[in-house]
Amino acid sequence: MPPREEKLIANNKKAYHDFFVEEVFECGIELTGTEVKSLRDNRASLRDTYASINRGEVFLHGVHIAPYSHGNRGNVDPNRPRKLLLHKKEIRYLIGHTKEKGYTLIPLRMYFTSSNFVKVEIGLVRGKKLYDKRADIASKDQKRDLERALRERQKR
Repeated sequence: MPPREEKLIANNKKAYHDFFVEEVFECGIELTGTEVKSLRDNRASLRDTYASINRGEVFLHGVHIAPYSHGNRGNVDPNRPRKLLLHKKEIRYLIGHTKEKGYTLIPLRMYFTSSNFVKVEIGLVRGKKLYDKRADIASKDQKRDLERALRERQKR
């Protein structure tokens, strides 16, 4: 079976800095035609976005998909809430976990699959405290210094 090829549309790097990602779910997203055309031009932003569950449906809030440049009245509001497509069992699971204190749903990345469907990866996340962020930065610095020292040693 060949590996799945994905074309990345948008990535939420800040999510990994601000949150502990506990679980990741892949889901579809309900879009209009001009939104898909705009996404093909990589005209989307996942900055300051979140997902909420309302009446058994999951909605993505704050995603900015720029209006398609060659569109007309088919263009819709660039910041409208968009419905995410998940199985009912997954939605029930997410409802149970988001009711726990400190958990929320954040989109991590948006991409095209090999079959040209737009998928969104949402993460069940828990917020980081300032000291957690500092510890992560310190461990990344140590790792970078170690790799640099190993590279210099191999050059000799």
